[in-house]
Amino acid sequence: MKNQNTNASVQKTILTCLLVLYISFVQAQNSSDFSGFVYHGGNPLQKVLVTLESSGKSVLSDRTGYFSFSGVSNGTYNIRITTMGFKDYIRQIVLNGSAMKPLHITMEPGIDLNEVSVKGRSKKSNPESLVNAQYSAMPVTIIDRKTIELMGSRRLDEVLKEQTGIAIVNNISGGARSVGVQMQGFGSEYIMVLIDGQPMVGRNNGNFDLSRISISNIERIEIIKGASSSLYGSEALGGTINIITRHGVVDPQLQTSVSYGSLNILDATVEGETPFAQNKGTANLAANYYRTDGFNTNSKYIKGTTSPPYDNYSLQGRSRYQTGAESYLNLSGRYGLRRSFMQKDFGLGHISGDHQDEQDLNLSLSFDHRFNTNLRSITRYYLTHYTADMSVAWQQSNNAVSQDVFKQTLHRIEQQFSYSNNNSYQLVGGIGGSLENMNDKSLNGVNSLQTFFSYVQGEWSPVQKVKAVGGLRYDHTNNFGGRLNPSFGLQYFLTPKLTFKTGIGTGFKAPDFKTNYLVFFNPNGNYLVIGNAVLAPTLQQLKQDGQISEIRQYVLNQTAGNLQAEKSTSYNAGLVLESSKKFKIEGNLFYHKITNQINSIQVATGTNSQIIYTYQNLPKAVNKGFEIALKLSPIKNLEISAGYQYLIAKDLSIKDSISAGKWPYSQNIHDPATGNSYKPSPSDYWGIENRSRHMANTSIFYRYTPWKLNANIRVNFRGKYPFGDRNGNQFIDQYDIFVKNYWLTNASIEKQLLKDHLSIRFTADNIFNYTDPLMPGQPGRIVLAGISYRFFKDQ
Repeated sequence: MKNQNTNASVQKTILTCLLVLYISFVQAQNSSDFSGFVYHGGNPLQKVLVTLESSGKSVLSDRTGYFSFSGVSNGTYNIRITTMGFKDYIRQIVLNGSAMKPLHITMEPGIDLNEVSVKGRSKKSNPESLVNAQYSAMPVTIIDRKTIELMGSRRLDEVLKEQTGIAIVNNISGGARSVGVQMQGFGSEYIMVLIDGQPMVGRNNGNFDLSRISISNIERIEIIKGASSSLYGSEALGGTINIITRHGVVDPQLQTSVSYGSLNILDATVEGETPFAQNKGTANLAANYYRTDGFNTNSKYIKGTTSPPYDNYSLQGRSRYQTGAESYLNLSGRYGLRRSFMQKDFGLGHISGDHQDEQDLNLSLSFDHRFNTNLRSITRYYLTHYTADMSVAWQQSNNAVSQDVFKQTLHRIEQQFSYSNNNSYQLVGGIGGSLENMNDKSLNGVNSLQTFFSYVQGEWSPVQKVKAVGGLRYDHTNNFGGRLNPSFGLQYFLTPKLTFKTGIGTGFKAPDFKTNYLVFFNPNGNYLVIGNAVLAPTLQQLKQDGQISEIRQYVLNQTAGNLQAEKSTSYNAGLVLESSKKFKIEGNLFYHKITNQINSIQVATGTNSQIIYTYQNLPKAVNKGFEIALKLSPIKNLEISAGYQYLIAKDLSIKDSISAGKWPYSQNIHDPATGNSYKPSPSDYWGIENRSRHMANTSIFYRYTPWKLNANIRVNFRGKYPFGDRNGNQFIDQYDIFVKNYWLTNASIEKQLLKDHLSIRFTADNIFNYTDPLMPGQPGRIVLAGISYRFFKDQ
């Protein structure tokens, strides 16, 4: 019996040893080793931090510049090299078990100012596109994932409104739920919103609704301020907001989180990511549910809500699979659904209710192939579809006030190539086209929009202290023709700590479906809007039907069928001082000149005093000013940031008309306090509506490591801005309606537990409960408590 037990024990031991050897062998087959050297000017750099991103591994180079990694799981990684006085070096490497030659890396002096990070300097690529922010001649801001998480924000608009030079604008009427953005004086209709480099569609009155986007699964946000049509084409006349989703998985992990608080806000998210097929593939998936009861900022006159209650569902994912040694297949997608109902009681039994259901679908498929170390290609197909069903009805009689079903679909295909010569220069070129369709009962005589585009972009370092970036892009659409947009930027490293930068970029925005073909009647305001392309035949039909009392023939002759593309030229120049990794300050002057800006104008009057509008091009407008941003870390784990923008935004044609005494700008200005009236002068013109002269922000982030406690406080200021023309002289002066100066203070605190698996967070937005009836989209104080648990393998 004893011998049998002994033999069984020996067999178990042998089997265990064989199993351990087998597992070790398999793991060895699925892991790789690699090494390299870091130099500058032919000399080795020691104590340089080399990080293998997403693996949690980092090493320091020795006195010969040598570094090495061993036992790394096969897959695709970004290797990042950072050291004081040099620009970060980032390179993508593929580990597949085969031996790699040692890397030989040459570092460049100075700092890379094409990317100005709000919280940290991130320069990661988007694996689905070769076009990225580093080719922009305009200033670029990066908001990384860590910052977004620490802020405790829930929707995209909440993140953006705390950034320097960015304001959130609202349009809540007739079923619309629009929460848009304004940058350096450009309205939301001039800002392109992209996901992983592909444009999103679906706008209400020009605003892309940023509150539709959950911050779950966002890796970072890239913001370009200024004309960016040389990068992204039409719609990018005033800048871009590019949302980069999560990618680059090394180990499986899962996170669940839920927050609940004021206004019965519930925000629940499940995120997961994992490698598969022996690390040849990676997948990320995130699902989010968000709801709110809405709120009322004008309870004195309106019962119910001024900002609607809604339920929002979103599902987004991204997958990458290695089909060959140097080939990858990428697939990403997003589905969003929002349902809302808002009721308003205007007194005397007049209660209205409006519904809005929105759905958007985005799918992207791309194939990435690297021919050699210098040449790479990506082929991309993109589909996006947006549907909005909006209706308003009187609740007592259930009579419809208005109803509109709007559908928009975009197909886009693109071929990209990139070529690089080490760190001397990099070029990206591409060619592609898109087909866009709209289906709206208010659109009259509309056809599909077909676009063709081609471009070349890149960066070049002709000498050691100079770096040039630029691009040239040609776009052609079937409804207005072609447009060529160049851009050029220059950086000069005065010293390793001080850099001068300057740039010029051009932008354009073609007349869209709305301005060309929309025929829309608003019964509440008793006005009719007619698209420019269908203006003459529509007015002729209304006249035959006896619905026209007066036509302004000179306006009709000047505008009908003659709408031109809007154009912009952006200039910027600035200095960046980064005396150490603990202190950085940047100042930037900007000047945006806009010509042919599209604006509404009265063209006729109906028989029932109905005002009839169309669209015309304004000769010229300008947005100019400066921004300054400061970031410092006086002690370890404490980071302080501050920013300020001064802005002047004016329609220069109004100033010229006031000087020339042209009607309607020749009307007297009335002072309601004194009752006096006087003739206007150009200095009486304040500027364009909804633009503040002064905006500022500051934030303090602190981590107390022994307690694993993160805390922050953020303060945002917006100066007064014009709301509307009160005295009827058709331009903004000092006696018109203004929204007052205001401050918003937000704070968040987070505690990490159980080896960082569990997090508990408390957030408070608008702590001092500021509201204004003229700001229907700004809620009062919101307090939320949240908890999240992350499932991952401990290091």
